Amino acid sequence: MPSARQLAWQALEFQAFVHFGMNTFIDREWGQGTEDPKLFDPTDFDAGQWVEAIKAAGIRGLIVTAKHHDGFCLWPSRYTEHSVKSSPWREGKGDVVSEVAAACRKAGLKFGVYLSPWDRHEPSYGDSPRYNEHFKNQLRELLTGYGEVSEVWFDGACAEGPNGKRQVYDWEGYYALIREFQPGAVISIIGPDARWIGNEAGVTRESEWSVIAVTGMDDLPNENNPGGIAGLDAQAEDLGSLERIAAVARQGGRLIWYPGQVDVSIRPGWFYHAAEDDKVKTLDQLLEIYYTSVGGNAQLLLNIPPDKRGRIHENDVRRLKELGDRLRATFAVNLAEPAKISATYSGPTLVDVRDKRGRLVAGHSLPALGVFVWELGGAKLFNVAMMKEDLREGQRIEAFAFDVWDGRDWKETARGTTIGWKKLFRFPAVEATKVRVRLLKTRGEVFPSTPERFGLFFDPFRVNPGAKGVDNR
Repeated sequence: MPSARQLAWQALEFQAFVHFGMNTFIDREWGQGTEDPKLFDPTDFDAGQWVEAIKAAGIRGLIVTAKHHDGFCLWPSRYTEHSVKSSPWREGKGDVVSEVAAACRKAGLKFGVYLSPWDRHEPSYGDSPRYNEHFKNQLRELLTGYGEVSEVWFDGACAEGPNGKRQVYDWEGYYALIREFQPGAVISIIGPDARWIGNEAGVTRESEWSVIAVTGMDDLPNENNPGGIAGLDAQAEDLGSLERIAAVARQGGRLIWYPGQVDVSIRPGWFYHAAEDDKVKTLDQLLEIYYTSVGGNAQLLLNIPPDKRGRIHENDVRRLKELGDRLRATFAVNLAEPAKISATYSGPTLVDVRDKRGRLVAGHSLPALGVFVWELGGAKLFNVAMMKEDLREGQRIEAFAFDVWDGRDWKETARGTTIGWKKLFRFPAVEATKVRVRLLKTRGEVFPSTPERFGLFFDPFRVNPGAKGVDNR
């Protein structure tokens, strides 16, 4: 079952990744670490403009690349000269992290940091004990100097240092610092709280489980598995089926709660490149990603790279507003809210057993399967449906069908597997007086709030739905 921090993280649904730093000014994706700090000199840096553009899309949090692989720090770290304090920007007195954190607080956005463990500039890299202490010193600066940090984002990039030895990261020590100074912060992607979805294309699995079977008993990444939790292949198609769970159980494994995050860039690259100004993803592409990720039991982390001015480019700003306007127009009114709900249950009735803390440990008073009908109080026109599970007691629905009443009989409109935090699916516009959801397969009981977590919406701009797959996402 999820922790409180994991549930709060999932509720954000949509965050922004902001890749900005030395690479912005050398027109590269990965710097060497040998770049002159004087190259970093944004001419019109404006964190408030970032936040304004990001909020226009309906995004609720921002994660900034405080340090990328080149080792250049966007804050004046006491532990290196390779930072903004050695640049001409703000006469060496600037602090990108501080200004972004303040802009997020003012706008009501959550604020997170990316800190690359791989540092191509730092001389101690490869001398594992020395570098781990250096990295923890920098991490401590970020955790203690900028207010609340909602997420710390790690990747698994690792290499040899100047001494020819491969760096061994002290993940356990890193995590301990985060838990000490920012106990509410989610640690992802190399971390115990949230996992990488397995690609950077904005695509989720057909069955995206947050309940994951793992073979390893150690929650820490290791050299043979830089993808996160030990014993987990983040790119595997099957992470949580009953067949996989049974196979892992035979190996002495266990189940963990490990929700997925989709990281994808609004442009081909992760850092800004002027040559990509006309390659910003189209509105239809972004909508497809949104419905697949947020609507596929994952959190969406959309990268939006500022340019050399220190501003998000006008093309990106325009597209973000288009996305936000479209989503707001679609989800402004839940046409199912005034509906009368009825339910028919089947399957065994289970006993409700709770421990001393009141947490469910076995059974529930509701049976496993059910058919839920929403009478809409008149004909309603819609082309988007939403379902959500109450995840406080786990993820349980394995298969469902969505039917629309055509005036004479029920017509199956969509069918899918997992639901989880949220399932969104699109279909050609239909007018109906009632709809129903059939739970076809569940893992035990489904909780009473599940049928209430439902919505019908109308996207007025969707002329050609181009339905794909069995669930019409």
